[in-house]
Amino acid sequence: MKQLIETIVKPLVDFPEDVLVESFEEESRITYHLTVNKTDIGKVIGKQGRVAKAIRTVVYAAGSSQHKKIFLEIGE
Repeated sequence: MKQLIETIVKPLVDFPEDVLVESFEEESRITYHLTVNKTDIGKVIGKQGRVAKAIRTVVYAAGSSQHKKIFLEIGE
């Protein structure tokens, strides 16, 4: 899942080397924390959050086979 998130996000940003995805697994959920360069945060979120929503939709669909809730947090 980390690789999928990186594959989606890296072409969107100016500093792909700063893209970092960390995962935190708990009993009933997995949280992925996406960190990008400060100047790229707007590109990842998009106008009215459309890009972030699209990324989350793809991640949730890919993770639907796992029987845990998946969350994606975006930050700098």
